[in-house]
Amino acid sequence: MDEIRAELVRTALQWQEKFGVAPAITSAISEFDAATRLVGCSVEEYSSLMQDATAVRKGYDFSYKEKRYQDKANRPSGRKGSKVTRVANPKNHEWDLLIWILYDRQYEMQEAWQWEVKKFRKKFDSGERLSPDNMRGGKRLYPRTTLISSKSHRGLTVNS
Repeated sequence: MDEIRAELVRTALQWQEKFGVAPAITSAISEFDAATRLVGCSVEEYSSLMQDATAVRKGYDFSYKEKRYQDKANRPSGRKGSKVTRVANPKNHEWDLLIWILYDRQYEMQEAWQWEVKKFRKKFDSGERLSPDNMRGGKRLYPRTTLISSKSHRGLTVNS
């Protein structure tokens, strides 16, 4: 399945190169990545879970281990001055966990954050415009970090 993801990305980037704007694949890619790369769902399990899903399912994008996941993602176009400044605010709260993913121009995950619905609603229920900095207040899922205990690193946090 990673081969299919890679082919979809290659095709979208070729389309963008030829026609200026990439096809809208970010939500499909981010749902796949959230489930299989962040939550721990196997590709086979994800495939099975999604067989009855529709693109307009209300409330959440996928469920796994009795949790409903809502996924949001952003990707800059790569054009000069293109920077992600706005994150879509979920229209409903019929999910248990929200995962936000920031990609680079090549659809490579740069960072991912998770929010529990209660904490998210408490913090953002006013309907305010959300930014990447807002999303970074959740639990970091990617890149994962670890504490190094050796004296040479003096306990600094580094990517694992």
